[in-house]
Amino acid sequence: MKRLFDIIVSLIGLICLSPILLVISLVIVMDSKGGVFFRGVRVGQYGKDFKIFKFRSMKPNCEGKGKWNVGDDDDRITKMGHFLRKSKVDELPQLINVLKGDMSFVGPRPELRYYTDMYTECEMAILDQKPGITDWASMANIAQFKGFTEATDPDAYYLNVVRPLKLKLQLYYRNHHSFLGDIKCIFWTVYKVITKSDKLPKDVQEILDNYEKNQKK
Repeated sequence: MKRLFDIIVSLIGLICLSPILLVISLVIVMDSKGGVFFRGVRVGQYGKDFKIFKFRSMKPNCEGKGKWNVGDDDDRITKMGHFLRKSKVDELPQLINVLKGDMSFVGPRPELRYYTDMYTECEMAILDQKPGITDWASMANIAQFKGFTEATDPDAYYLNVVRPLKLKLQLYYRNHHSFLGDIKCIFWTVYKVITKSDKLPKDVQEILDNYEKNQKK
């Protein structure tokens, strides 16, 4: 059911959004050299590498040449890239990954091998799931781009602030996922992107509250 949903909705999405995707592609090409897409290697289901599709928001061939995590003040970002990252529009080409089967609409966000190599035995269970365009961790950390910009060291901010909560929520998804739960996650994602609300579902908010409470001890 989930795979059928992914195929149908990603195909419809690519067809319906094709005029917008074409315009964005042309603007990216006119804005800077380096092509339309970024094809970075990420770790997929069962630890298998795949290349993710994103609209290119940085100068070519610069991932990992500096900080892994990028704030708005990073000089590797192109002029168009600032808009793409803030608006999350750079993620739209991942519909191609969903159609191909590398990703799903909902699942743990695909991670760099650099970070999955840090997984504990318990955290390795996250890789049982196909990575997704969105998940509960993405919504809880929806303002992480702002955090990267304000942080003295974006990589340290990711490791110490973003990643611990992200792992808790990804493990929660792994242990409680369902097709109806995925539909709920998609609707919540649309709601948060449009409204910029801090609101989260009750069960997810409880995980966030408990995490913040433990951090204060």
